[in-house]
Amino acid sequence: MPHIVDNPLTANQEVLENLRLELRRGCLILAVLAELRIERYGYTLRKALADRGVEIDEGTLYPLLRRLESQGLLMSEWREEDKRNKRFYHLSKEGKSVLKQLTSEWNAISQSLDKLLNGVA
Repeated sequence: MPHIVDNPLTANQEVLENLRLELRRGCLILAVLAELRIERYGYTLRKALADRGVEIDEGTLYPLLRRLESQGLLMSEWREEDKRNKRFYHLSKEGKSVLKQLTSEWNAISQSLDKLLNGVA
C-alpha cells in the first residue's frame, strides 16, 4: 500500500495559522487593557477594538474579560442602560499599573523586532 504524504503547503498553512494565533493572543490582552482605560461594556469594547483594526469574537472576548477581572486587572458592574442590563468594565488601579508596565515592555520588544526584521544594526 503506498504511503500518503500530506500536502506540505497545507501543513505549512496550518503551522502559520497556529503561530499567527499565538502571536495575536498576547496582543489582544494589551489591546483590551488599553481600550478599557475608558469604561465600556462588551459590545462597545468589541466595536472600539474593531474600529482600530483589532477584530475579536465574543467567544474570545468574554472569557478574556472574566480572566482579567479574576486577576484583579479589571472591575465591572451591572447597570441598566436603554432598558437593558449591561456589564460595564474598566481598569482597576492594578490594571492601570500593569497596562503601563506591559506598554513599556511592548515598546521595547517592538523596537528590537523592528531592528531585527528590517536588518538594522
